[in-house]
Amino acid sequence: MGLGILQDGKWISRREQEDSEGKFIRPSTTFRDWITADGSSGFKAEAGRYHLYISWACPWACRTAIMRQLKGLQDVIGLSVVAAEIHQNSWEFKDEPGAIPDTVNHTDYLWQLYLKAQPDYTGRVTVPVLWDKQKGTIVNNESREIIRMFDTQFEEFAKQDADFYPDDLQKVVDETIDAIYQPINNGVYRAGFATSQSAYDQAVTELFDALDDWEKVLAKQRYLCGNKVTEADWCMFTTLFRFDAVYYVHFKCNIRRIVDYPHLWNYLKELYQMPGVKETCNLDHIKRHYYISHPNVNPHQIVPKGPIINFDEPHNREQVFTG
Repeated sequence: MGLGILQDGKWISRREQEDSEGKFIRPSTTFRDWITADGSSGFKAEAGRYHLYISWACPWACRTAIMRQLKGLQDVIGLSVVAAEIHQNSWEFKDEPGAIPDTVNHTDYLWQLYLKAQPDYTGRVTVPVLWDKQKGTIVNNESREIIRMFDTQFEEFAKQDADFYPDDLQKVVDETIDAIYQPINNGVYRAGFATSQSAYDQAVTELFDALDDWEKVLAKQRYLCGNKVTEADWCMFTTLFRFDAVYYVHFKCNIRRIVDYPHLWNYLKELYQMPGVKETCNLDHIKRHYYISHPNVNPHQIVPKGPIINFDEPHNREQVFTG
């Protein structure tokens, strides 16, 4: 997530891109190296070696922050958090509540970090970023791969005994993450950044068809992949958490709210209330980012006061699934 690009090492401010039919196109991430427990990839899992750069506003970045919390890797992997709002220079490190400065590379803007890794870099500048302090480069900026590394390659250092990619569910976890990506995780952006009625109609229809389908699944099982919380649930969570406060209004995803889905709403509350999760949920950053940073969607940049959502109210998932 991020506006603007680097072109041959030079920063160019621009808006998100769409194709000739007005459909939002999300380019692929570019840094795709892996950290492995044994170091066979060239990047060995070690305490204190890696640093994570995120935005509390970005659902993709917050996946990685959640996994860092859930695995108990806070003392193993450092953290920097950009400011809530994006302006001409995109993601910025500044002194504001919730932000954490770049104590590793001492940059002012995230694009400067990309240039430290590759001086002639061409491409998008996005969060999350996983940085290797030893080699002085970006290891990976793909959220799905970062959460997998945190989940599976840092067992020696993890303080929490939690496995979100269990052997018996790996195939279904991967299939589920694939299944929710385009219609839901990316679907809200496809609706919100569409520049034609047909592109919006297609995106919003696919989005709510998928939410309706997962509502039915969650009526029969406690989590997306069965009776265990997996990486797929955390990929779904960050979109659901932002939905009623931002996507429903700002991105015109207004057929139904998540609170209108009995099973999705209680599922969302259960995940939010798990230890360590709410510390990654900053609605102030989320709302300011979306409503202020997208003037093409919200030209007056007015941030709405509501809605009032109580994510701490009791959920019913334990009662529904007593087994």
